[in-house]
Amino acid sequence: MLAVDSLVELVKSYHPAADVDLIRKAYRYSEWAHQGQLRKSGDPYFIHPASVAGLITELRLDTASVCAGLLHDVLEDTKVTNGDLEREFGPEVTTIVDGVTKLGKINFSSREDRQAESFGKMVVAMARDLRVLLVKLCDRLDNMRTLNAMKPEAQERIARETREIYAPLASRLGMQRVKSELEDLSFRYLEPDSYQELAQKLAKTSKDRDRYTESVCRTIVSRLAEQGFAADVTGRAKHSYSIFRKMKDQGCEFEQVYDILAFRICVESVADCYAALGAMHSRWTPIPGRFKDYIALPKPNMYQSLHTTVIGPGRQRIEIQIRTNEMHRVAEHGVAAHWRYKERISGGVDPKDAEKFSWLRELADFPRNVKDPVEFLESVKIDLFPDEVYVFTPRGDVRVLPRGATPIDFAYAIHSEVGQHCSGARANGQIVPLRYKLKSGDVIEVMNSPTQQPTKDWLDFCVTTRARARIRSHIRVELRQKSVNLGRELLEAEMRSAGLSFTKLHKNAEESKRVAERHRAQDLDDLLLDIGYGRVHAEEVVQAMQEQSPESEPPSEQLRSGRLEQFVRRVTGRDQAGIRVSGIDDVLVRYARCCSPLPGDAIVGFITRGRGVTVHRRECRKALDMDPERRIEVSWDSKTKVQRPVQICVTTTNKPGILATVSQTFSAQSINISEANCRADDDGHARNVFTFNCSDVSQLKTVIKALQKVSGVVEVARI
Repeated sequence: MLAVDSLVELVKSYHPAADVDLIRKAYRYSEWAHQGQLRKSGDPYFIHPASVAGLITELRLDTASVCAGLLHDVLEDTKVTNGDLEREFGPEVTTIVDGVTKLGKINFSSREDRQAESFGKMVVAMARDLRVLLVKLCDRLDNMRTLNAMKPEAQERIARETREIYAPLASRLGMQRVKSELEDLSFRYLEPDSYQELAQKLAKTSKDRDRYTESVCRTIVSRLAEQGFAADVTGRAKHSYSIFRKMKDQGCEFEQVYDILAFRICVESVADCYAALGAMHSRWTPIPGRFKDYIALPKPNMYQSLHTTVIGPGRQRIEIQIRTNEMHRVAEHGVAAHWRYKERISGGVDPKDAEKFSWLRELADFPRNVKDPVEFLESVKIDLFPDEVYVFTPRGDVRVLPRGATPIDFAYAIHSEVGQHCSGARANGQIVPLRYKLKSGDVIEVMNSPTQQPTKDWLDFCVTTRARARIRSHIRVELRQKSVNLGRELLEAEMRSAGLSFTKLHKNAEESKRVAERHRAQDLDDLLLDIGYGRVHAEEVVQAMQEQSPESEPPSEQLRSGRLEQFVRRVTGRDQAGIRVSGIDDVLVRYARCCSPLPGDAIVGFITRGRGVTVHRRECRKALDMDPERRIEVSWDSKTKVQRPVQICVTTTNKPGILATVSQTFSAQSINISEANCRADDDGHARNVFTFNCSDVSQLKTVIKALQKVSGVVEVARI
């Protein structure tokens, strides 16, 4: 465990003016607060916050960050309150700790909601102060390093969250070292067999690789010295997950991955970078199409470097990265490399550098605009997509968008109004469809029409969080109005049949409010919306108007639930076992074909007029596009066993016998394939879509893991 004196010395080594008394106080306070607590491994819990503080010093962060690292779990895991913390350590440390703390005391409907709400809270906090995210990344890194003590289910859940959320966040902040380690640790727990196999192969070739690396480094240093450059040259193997991903993408074995080694040249100036590049290209043959200039066009996370791949000694492909010493510092530590040790600087970051992280502020807006926490988490994953394209406005301004972005995404990136009225686009002067995928270097011009409005089809091809959130918001407003209009028509017709006047009800604000409140609606429009969605029946409203006095109590929740059950049974007409709706057994539902939910999946239901309750997986894109007003909580009935159809796409190398091997794997798992659709693509891969019945998610995971072990299988994904 890191001792307090050692921690203080680490901080003083880069920040001599640090408030070491405050650090010592935070160390003792955290040790006291966590006294008697143990980790899953049986070690004292305080080892964890002390380790997190040590990781924070590696990023060379300020005193408040180190204190927050020591105290980051006291609000969640001890009796210490915000008030206690603020009295002892002040508002700055307390704000960072509070931003990192999970929402442990709020009851959410599912673990997914809790995870998404927690992350949303952290995003808002880290947009105000980036140190929240830096401390959280150190916390997650230490947790991943000690994940072996957790149960397998928890290992998989935490590792997947790390790979999908925290590693991309580290990448977006330019923290490549943290990102690489998080990816490798996630790889270890998500694909343990592949990880062990790759680790063994890397270990077997390590001696030869080390000798080759030393030889190439000496050659590079000698070549640059001839040209008059003083350079620091290092070589290394790429990290495990990077190699594994390359094997999957290329559909090849470890022995066929030729550019495992990467060499780094650090020089004094930008001019030296380009001169060193020339020296390397004159020494070894460059591979066409493998040169990237991130100095002239930096990545959004401030990363700058020249990348080239050449045919090196022994005809081996080697990647060479050339950068200045300052660029290397930024590449290793990202935003942390720009830290300023001055009081009163908000977040401790230079305002000029903070501007480069505007994506983080935009991300923080979405918890306010997106009500569904799972939709927010899905949007974040899209925004953290690691590959970017660089496109230009007609004026020459650069816009960086995720790979796969379309003119719709570009239009919304310019301004929301430009996106709302986008009717067409030109790429490099040529008219292109709105589905066109932008390429780096494209000059994009957006055409607008005042009559154009977003359509649901746009959601099929736009990818950015900003665009999808604005389109969904517009569509939901439209759907809401249509449902209000439908509810009005139904209630008018029912009242007319009963000899009542809807116009009089609408004009009498007091009476309309009473009628609405009887049915748990805030006002008449909300009641019409409930009628339009099918949550309330028009005949019930009219009957209540005729039979109940204004002083009558509103219907009980039990009565409303009973009416909902009657409604669902009436519109579906048949039983569907396996689902509980709002705590009621045996409610009749239909399963969405778009996502084919399985027992064990996190699910959500939507009331659909004329078709009862439709059950979707929570992360289903179509479910996220629906109006949250129609949502109803549903859960699996654990007593019922059902077989549900599911589809998976197995991407394989296109070689003889692979389909037979895949089919045998299904048979070995006692799975009968009901339908198969197979096709070979020009990229040397075959894509095979299999449909089969499955009892639950755990059985599906077993099948997927078995398929992933098959030689020649590149990827297995649920559709």
